[in-house]
Amino acid sequence: MEVTELLGYIGALLVGIVLGLIGGGGSILTVPIIVYLFGLNPLIATAYSLFVVGITSVIGAIQNLKKGMVDVRTATVFAIPSFIAVYITRSYIVPRLPEVLFSIGKFEVTNTVFIMILFAVVMFFAGFAMIKNTTKQKEKFNPKEDITYNYPLIAIEGILVGILTGIVGAGGGFLIIPALVLLVKIPMKKAIGTSLLIIAVKSLIGFLGDVSNPELDWLFLIIFTGLSIIGIVIGVYLSKFISGEKLKKSFGYFTITMALYIIYKELF
Repeated sequence: MEVTELLGYIGALLVGIVLGLIGGGGSILTVPIIVYLFGLNPLIATAYSLFVVGITSVIGAIQNLKKGMVDVRTATVFAIPSFIAVYITRSYIVPRLPEVLFSIGKFEVTNTVFIMILFAVVMFFAGFAMIKNTTKQKEKFNPKEDITYNYPLIAIEGILVGILTGIVGAGGGFLIIPALVLLVKIPMKKAIGTSLLIIAVKSLIGFLGDVSNPELDWLFLIIFTGLSIIGIVIGVYLSKFISGEKLKKSFGYFTITMALYIIYKELF
């Protein structure tokens, strides 16, 4: 086994730990790990990411359900339009992307370069969102108050996250969690658990659009996913002792750094 592969499998464990701790960010690590450490095509990497993050999030969601840290009604309201959007994107839009999307002078922007650049842009704004402090919203939450559902806004957010998930293979936790805190006004810890449930079902439905792809290496996928599952069990356990807000900010800075690196690598 080469050093890069060993680092890749260690990264798989880290994917799960991050998901367990902050309820998102797993796909932000999964795609670069698969592309740069295992040397796979970005289109395949996005499909793998959907499966890995989906299965891993199921485990995390079950653990949080047992602790009463999942708002099932909110997950349902958010997820239905998101499910539809991600399935349509993976089944009908991504397979029809031309190999060369457009040219800038002599530089051809291929579908793989476009996906990685778009992914890096998403990473950058995700990192920025993680750095922003949400403590004030969390402190204002009153568990005795009835939750007011802004259905149109939640549905629109779900559709946008679904499209994004379909194109770049990102679970969208970094978008889902702020939406749950700001639109539904549920506390951060519960938003994390609810986010995992949404990510799990949405990612796996998105993967259905790729399940017949003959290029999928199921043995690799099972090993990578297994390590991520171990990681999320560790992450959910560690979340009892580690401040989610501090961790989120640290991961945000790391995400921005990774985004800039991907843009540099793809363009230069």
